[in-house]
Amino acid sequence: MNMSPHHAVAPRYLIVTADDFGLHESVNDAVEQASRAGVLTTASLMVSAPAAADAIRRAQRLPNLRVGLHLVLADGRSTLPPGRIPALAGRDGFMDERLVKRGIEIFVNPAARRQVAAEIRAQLEAFRRSGLCLDHVNAHKHFHLHPTVLSILLSLAHEFGIRAIRVPHEPAWFARTHGKRRAALSSASLAPLTAAMKYRIRSAGLFHNDHVFGIANSGAMDEDAMLGVLARLQPGVTEIYLHPASQSESVISPSMPAYRHSDELAALLSLRVRTAVRTTGIKLGGYGDVLQDLAGSAAVYSGQ
Repeated sequence: MNMSPHHAVAPRYLIVTADDFGLHESVNDAVEQASRAGVLTTASLMVSAPAAADAIRRAQRLPNLRVGLHLVLADGRSTLPPGRIPALAGRDGFMDERLVKRGIEIFVNPAARRQVAAEIRAQLEAFRRSGLCLDHVNAHKHFHLHPTVLSILLSLAHEFGIRAIRVPHEPAWFARTHGKRRAALSSASLAPLTAAMKYRIRSAGLFHNDHVFGIANSGAMDEDAMLGVLARLQPGVTEIYLHPASQSESVISPSMPAYRHSDELAALLSLRVRTAVRTTGIKLGGYGDVLQDLAGSAAVYSGQ
């Protein structure tokens, strides 16, 4: 079977993910609520975040929740001691948000690349110690768009059982509608990079989504946004990612002062959203569920 996405006559698969699982107990509470009563299928775990242990305990009692690794290389705590990764983390172990500076340094500085590789390995090892089944991998701030970060993940895939990696390819119509001109231009500029990601992931024998929604409207994926995506869902594998929490704004993180976490939780619990999923024949699940469904199908999935 071709492990790259798409049936010749492709059904519509939908993966609904909560990122930042483990960042705060109110995030974990929202994930638990939405897993039990809503359309949430997966969560992406920050293994070294303040509430990671609480997130793992909750996930272990949520049989329908698929959990992946939310790799953190910026705007978060490191897993390794900061003295081992000075190119990544300050003395307090915090990795700042200077993505462009860090991205350039990874390209030009072999020591920085070795430190990134060590931190990625440490986070995968921490996830493995959780005892949870690894459904997928993605990265905070989509930093796995960086070709070197992706290369490291692909090199570790067999060792750690990575089967699926999120590609942050958001359709231009959504970027224009929700993010206006700036987001649409950003989406267009990233298209060659996301196309290359898809090719590299498929070439490594791994799986990826076709589209994602949540970039242009990050922190504001409310009921209307969710319903808009569901009304235009295309064949193939679509992921919608959100940042739900039972509390909002900077109490979760100083980097999210305008995020509407509680509105995103309300969208996941919305009866209108659940009805739209149920009545339109969408196959709902995690990455592992999609892979299992495809493995049982005689159709060939050719990819986008």
